[in-house]
Amino acid sequence: MSASGLRAKALFSIAGALGVYTLMLLGYRHGWVPVFTADAFSVDVSHDIGLRFPAWVSFWHGVSTVFAPPVFRVLAMFAAIVAAWRRRLRAALFLLVTVEATGWITQAVKDSVDRRRPMTALVEATSSSFPSGHALGVMVGVGALLVVALPMLRRHARVTAVCVGALVVAAVGVSRVALAVHYPSDVLAGWSLGWAYLCGWALVLKPWADR
Repeated sequence: MSASGLRAKALFSIAGALGVYTLMLLGYRHGWVPVFTADAFSVDVSHDIGLRFPAWVSFWHGVSTVFAPPVFRVLAMFAAIVAAWRRRLRAALFLLVTVEATGWITQAVKDSVDRRRPMTALVEATSSSFPSGHALGVMVGVGALLVVALPMLRRHARVTAVCVGALVVAAVGVSRVALAVHYPSDVLAGWSLGWAYLCGWALVLKPWADR
């Protein structure tokens, strides 16, 4: 596919992601029935399951902790140092401005929305609820590492890496709802905003152009 075709697809993807984010935000702000119903139902079910099965809480809390955004910020910093040492300066800069900045981006958006977390949370969680910082941070962290690493992998390894990355992103998002510390709309908003942020910087910096 031509460069212009890839750019057009990326822009369409960004627009779609921002559209999902906007729908989730408006759904929360205006109390749209589908969003409100799905949010309320999910946290109620998660809370009931968590009270009945403590191991359920422990498992998802472990997933949420092991794959937390700070873990990916450490990995991205190490990868950026390696990339800079190998003179892949675009890749190093891409990792720094995407993954390392997610904490600031997340907090700024959370402060602007200021949604209260579910009252039925099964574990302690600080800050506001919308969007999910875990969903946003892991989406950007996994995505940025894949963008940098995939050009160096063979075909089968690429497929495996993408599948594992997608599984991690999905598992972390599910964990936040399973622990009742986020509503599904928070997670969808985090995923979509993270994807748009990631794709936007990828278009600007073109980290693969170092090769």
